[in-house]
Amino acid sequence: MKLALFGAGAVGGYLASRLIAGGGHDVSIIARGAHLAAIRASGLTILSGTERSVTHPAAATDTPADLPAQDIVFVTLKAFAQADAAEAIAALRGAAGWVVFVANGIPWWWRHGTGSRGPLPLVDPGARLWNTVRPEHVLGCVVYSANEIAAPGVIRHSGQNRWIAGEPDGTLTGRLQTTVSLLAHTGLAAEACTDLRREIWMKVSRNVPLNVVCALTRLPIDALRGVPGLENLCLQLADEVAAIARACGMQIGDAPARIRAALANGGAPADAPPWRGIKPSMLQDVLHRAPLETEAIVGQVRQIGEEAGVPCPAITTVLALLRGLALAPRLEDADADSLT
Repeated sequence: MKLALFGAGAVGGYLASRLIAGGGHDVSIIARGAHLAAIRASGLTILSGTERSVTHPAAATDTPADLPAQDIVFVTLKAFAQADAAEAIAALRGAAGWVVFVANGIPWWWRHGTGSRGPLPLVDPGARLWNTVRPEHVLGCVVYSANEIAAPGVIRHSGQNRWIAGEPDGTLTGRLQTTVSLLAHTGLAAEACTDLRREIWMKVSRNVPLNVVCALTRLPIDALRGVPGLENLCLQLADEVAAIARACGMQIGDAPARIRAALANGGAPADAPPWRGIKPSMLQDVLHRAPLETEAIVGQVRQIGEEAGVPCPAITTVLALLRGLALAPRLEDADADSLT
């Protein structure tokens, strides 16, 4: 099969390396800048504990049109970058192919098959993804995997490898089974699910407390409990997400209890040794002065809550703070330009 990784950053690069190492497929990556240059020159390096592996994609480019039509396109771009890539993603998909979106937060295809009105403007401005990629050609994928770009072309994998894929309408299709088998063949803990929206709410109930509070404080997960008030804020955020999910008909269990356990374990799974120094993706973006997935992880959640009549004061507050945090680098750059 021809497989493309569109956005081979931390998670996408790690997935690309596993697919290449699994063999038997033509794996191409789409990346940019110094990261792409390093991959072209030296391959894709994965650091995992004391192990180091290097793989080489069939092609590495920043121009998707250079690649032939693909059987599966894995989109691992951050949510805010997906709409601008809509046309290129659609053009990459072969006539019988499909697109797997791997991202945090509420996805652009959320309303597909629900009877609700179409696209979500916060995560799909101008409905570019909805109208160009089309939700009927899409699978979603929820990922629990700790990865970070340590240097251009180098990804540090810290642990956990759970990949949950599903159709937006909950059916078990041939393309879903093919995708899960492909991932499982690489050694990833891959599973098909029939209620992907519930899995997304489960992940959101973790992302909103941990990603957001770590980003706002610049602290890794294991440091949050040491600051009075931060654990309570995380628990309140988790409780509000669970209330919104319930209002949407989704039961996701005791979200605050899961967050309390995650804080005690540095973000590691309950059955694993504690992690130290783990930086969620949003904190990594803050430290790299990169754009944030504010709307997918928090803004769209708050909007769904408002539409369902669920009060979410903590989510509303951190959303305002995140939007301000996202604006700050642009203002700083503008000030710097004015001085030159």
